[in-house]
Amino acid sequence: MEEKIKEILAETGAVLSGHFLLSSGKHSGGYVQCAKVLRFPDKAEVILKPVAEKLKEMKIDKIVGPAMGGILVAYELGRQLGIEAIFTERTDGVMSLRRGFELNKGDKVVISEDVLTTGKSTLETRKVLEAYGAEVVAVASIIDRRGESMLEDLPVISAVSYQFSTYEKEDCPLCRSGMEVVKPGSRTIF
Repeated sequence: MEEKIKEILAETGAVLSGHFLLSSGKHSGGYVQCAKVLRFPDKAEVILKPVAEKLKEMKIDKIVGPAMGGILVAYELGRQLGIEAIFTERTDGVMSLRRGFELNKGDKVVISEDVLTTGKSTLETRKVLEAYGAEVVAVASIIDRRGESMLEDLPVISAVSYQFSTYEKEDCPLCRSGMEVVKPGSRTIF
């Protein structure tokens, strides 16, 4: 199934090569723009089906996706699982739960992401959810490209894994080659 998912990602133009500024501030020669595949609901269903199948084994009350990338993933997983899908978003740079969304103490939730790299949005969302008394039981994503020792205390369920080299700006060979850097993600880098 992983090969089929990678084919779908490639055919929709989601897998990119170039010089990218990641939300973490690091640079990379590869990027997966999941919005390219999520624009097709039938393809979103296929690529997230193996993730939903694994989540069915858990007793989950809600799926919560950090804005922007996690919103459509949360929606599709919620649809497949028949549970509520909500999202967190940044207000003045701080992740928060808004729009009348509610969590109850003890709710078992899964945080959904499009691409999991550094886990920054996931950790910010986790902090918000736990402040409401919810229990984060897993993280779900389309793409897992995180490094070792990221989110070791939670199960991470992903459709596929990709590993692209990442560099600090000052050590980036793409910068040294003069290649223009592009910032494809939605998060403002401070």
